[in-house]
Amino acid sequence: LYGVLIVMPLTGYLGTGVATEFFFLFEIPKFADTWLFQVLIAEGLGLSFEQFEAPIDFIHKQGGAYLVWLLILGHAAAALYHHYHLKDRTLLKMLPPRR
Repeated sequence: LYGVLIVMPLTGYLGTGVATEFFFLFEIPKFADTWLFQVLIAEGLGLSFEQFEAPIDFIHKQGGAYLVWLLILGHAAAALYHHYHLKDRTLLKMLPPRR
């Protein structure tokens, strides 16, 4: 789950061809315009941005469409398993306290 929280924004940034605004405070340049892309990807690997972007975009889109939903469903199923099958207080600990 923590890996997804890192991979999804990272692949989103790497795979986009536009600059990104950071909470309206400043603009982060698109990855294709950074020295990191120019030195490592363009010169080092000899890839254009379009060639580099295709697999990154695939990871981002497929991860968002399937992996994230599987993790959400898996966590919900695990909470219900603990509550109904193991009969422990795991689910109750996650709920707000009763008044």
